[in-house]
Amino acid sequence: MSRRSGGGRMIRVLNVAEKPSVAKAVAEILSRGSGGMRSRLGRSRYNRVFEFEYTIGSQACHMLVTSVIGHLMELEFDDRFRKWHSCDPADLYHAPVRKHVPQDKLDIKITLEEEARRCQWLVLWLDCDREGENIAFEVIEVCTSVNDHLNIWRAHFSALIDREIHHSVQNLARPNKLFSDAVDARQEIDLRIGASFTRFQTMLLKDLFVLDFASDNRSLVLSYGPCQFPTLGFIVERYWEIQSHEAEEFWTINCSHTSEEGTANFIWMRGHLFDYTSAVVIYEMCIEEPAATVKNVKHQEKLKYPPYPLSTVELQKRASRFFRMSSEHTMKIAEELYQAGFISYPRTETDGFSVNTDLHAIVREQVTHPIWGSYAQQLLDVEARLWRNPSNGGHNDKAHPPIHPTKFSAGETGWSQDHNRLYELVVRHFLACVSQPAVGAETTVEIDIAGEQFSASGRVIIAKNYLDVYRFESWGGNIVPTYTIGQQFIPTSLTLDSGVTRPPPLLSEADLLSCMDKAGIGTDATMHDHIKKLLDRCYATKDSNTRFSPTNLGEALVMGYDEMGYELWKPYLRAMMECDMKAVSIGTKRKSEILESCLQQMKACFLDARRNKVKLLEAMGLFFERSAGDAHNVGETVRPCSLCSEADMVLKRRLNGDYMVGCLRFPNCRNVVWLPGSISEAAVTNHVCSSCAPGPVYKVQFKFRRLEVPPNYDVDHLGCIGGCDVILRELIEICGTGSHNHTGMSARGQRGTEPLSSASRGNSRQEPCLHCGQTGHSSNHCPSQDSSCPRAAQPARVRNARIISGEVQCNSCGATCALRTANTESNRGRKFYTCQSQECGFFVWADSLEDGGTRGHGGSRGGNGRSSSTARRGGRARGRRDAPTNGVTFVSATGEPVSGSCFVCGDPSHFANACPNRGR
Repeated sequence: MSRRSGGGRMIRVLNVAEKPSVAKAVAEILSRGSGGMRSRLGRSRYNRVFEFEYTIGSQACHMLVTSVIGHLMELEFDDRFRKWHSCDPADLYHAPVRKHVPQDKLDIKITLEEEARRCQWLVLWLDCDREGENIAFEVIEVCTSVNDHLNIWRAHFSALIDREIHHSVQNLARPNKLFSDAVDARQEIDLRIGASFTRFQTMLLKDLFVLDFASDNRSLVLSYGPCQFPTLGFIVERYWEIQSHEAEEFWTINCSHTSEEGTANFIWMRGHLFDYTSAVVIYEMCIEEPAATVKNVKHQEKLKYPPYPLSTVELQKRASRFFRMSSEHTMKIAEELYQAGFISYPRTETDGFSVNTDLHAIVREQVTHPIWGSYAQQLLDVEARLWRNPSNGGHNDKAHPPIHPTKFSAGETGWSQDHNRLYELVVRHFLACVSQPAVGAETTVEIDIAGEQFSASGRVIIAKNYLDVYRFESWGGNIVPTYTIGQQFIPTSLTLDSGVTRPPPLLSEADLLSCMDKAGIGTDATMHDHIKKLLDRCYATKDSNTRFSPTNLGEALVMGYDEMGYELWKPYLRAMMECDMKAVSIGTKRKSEILESCLQQMKACFLDARRNKVKLLEAMGLFFERSAGDAHNVGETVRPCSLCSEADMVLKRRLNGDYMVGCLRFPNCRNVVWLPGSISEAAVTNHVCSSCAPGPVYKVQFKFRRLEVPPNYDVDHLGCIGGCDVILRELIEICGTGSHNHTGMSARGQRGTEPLSSASRGNSRQEPCLHCGQTGHSSNHCPSQDSSCPRAAQPARVRNARIISGEVQCNSCGATCALRTANTESNRGRKFYTCQSQECGFFVWADSLEDGGTRGHGGSRGGNGRSSSTARRGGRARGRRDAPTNGVTFVSATGEPVSGSCFVCGDPSHFANACPNRGR
């Protein structure tokens, strides 16, 4: 490839770097020995223009070096879609978008245009990743708009050092449009998804709830990001695992033996048992025959290998683990070290060096260091045999080598402690990865006591090798005394000890980065930004041990989307997007193809989320009080709170119309009483209950919807929520408590303690008793299960029936009962009798009469246990909505299908609103 311009005359070359500091470093390196470098101001006072003479190949060049500041252009919607209330957020999935230079970068644009007009070549010195390639094409667009004859080249480099820069400019290549297209696709996807969900969340929630962390609700933004939200999901999911963990006691046998050489602690090979009786039996066997026999002694050499060469994610994880530096701060310091020329480019996925890399030269630069210089000298000494070619971790972004030192430093003036620590980590890590592994001698002793196997192990380090320089890791163990096969001894101690299982710890920053890396969330260059956004948006907090917890807001948002059934907080969607973008970058998919498929899928998710917004509102309601302007939030005092004893409990109406009584100290106190879902109106009265305490407990006047309560209950009822009201209890058992968490658990895993709240965990409609098939009581209180009562062998309503001449008659009204056939999925074809009179509400299964009333099972034979599909996410049961079957299967608040029967005639093949006998 020839780069010579016609006649060999000197040409003007415009060189554009990504940052002013990089432009200055490149100009200084290339201008040495060329008679000096001149500097002048550009239109932007931050982006100077450097001029000097240089020869590329055999072509004499007048070099002009300037810079941009990151992305030169921004992607945004057309003006009429930019204001939040200007359009439906769903329109943002197809609204026109444009890339343009923002106002604050117009001076840089003008500088590029002025210089490009007089140049023949354009050489791009942007970072050598996809993002850098995209910036390169932004520069190309600006420059070619004024000069379409430019010869465009790309410089690839990984460190701001002489040999890299000179090699790069003498080996120019063409820009990669596919890399740029992949970034364009990601930008558009993120803009459309992020803007639509962010507007939806913010406009829906911020004015309805009192968000105590926000000093000014008017400027509050509840942002959503396709990478940000799955990152939050990792934090919330781990938090839920911890909250739902139930400690389980276990038992283990511990054995130790002390001799003149020391003490050996033997571990039970079974580990531990959860059954106490079994553990005691085995332990007693060992106590009766305590003599231990040595069955096996193994001596083997063990190697501890040095780490792979350093990638960006590993740098962030190790800086977090060793120094407790945040990933964002780590990348800031690394960027500064790179721009000063001390380390290579810090954003790389590669963890293996090229065979062409002169690793010895990199080590040689560190020989004079006062601390690790002697170790570097040993590496270069052939007789020391410490050198080992580094392993390859199997990742290569084909853009940059692993992070390594590029210039010697014993500490620079102006460096902070973090600059010194991070530089030290990069140097020591590099020296370690070209070193021999540590060598140790490991001894394992296995013994037998009464048929039970125990083992002890110890390790002695023979050669530390790389551990001598890599002070961040250690390796060692206890020394095990000498034992021989067949040797017998009596243990010094033999104990049966108990313990409890413990939940996993909160995610540390290193753990979170690992989760993101494994799931493909973000890139090595953006992961730290996503984590920082979670903290900035008050979705998560980080403690002094760099461990993350979700805030109430973060947990509420994840819970709301989870309740909808869309796992938008899971990494799968984003991981698929990242795979598609990678496919664009290698040319196997087109940008337009993945934009169409991805946005179509996410628009469907958005529309469905908006239809189910009540789930998001309910989740927020668990953590935040409604704002003062919200009429639903105004409640009347019912009683003092018996849980916290610091506030009153008030009657409230939820957004979906259901009533509840909750403590005013929520979310600090989560005491709640869920009321029947069939209530249409409720108001607190001046009547005080004489039996419930602590008081006063004011009675509530309820009005029930006629078709949702059995006919033998009044629609008007003056009730008490303190626990003494039998009618209210029965209606909760019959009608359920409307739409709320089926588990009866609060979002933080705490239970309400009000008496009625435990009864409120039923389904939202009548569910027959599992034993007798009747309603009005729970399965735990079924009279048919009371063996002390002779009449209890039959279901309650069967005792109101008599069989005369083969006909079933009702004792209450004397009417002949009609024989009907059930048509529900669970009881299809099953015969039952029901009274013609609406008032008595008689119902009985025909087979229960034939068997003396012992076979009645009610309308549902399946019980009401949770399906395995709902027992997920840290033990939180969140079911999925199933479609009704033949119009007779309804769905409870948790999304689980439940069978019931008509309250008018008792027929399980339909409900009261479709009953043919209604109104007769």
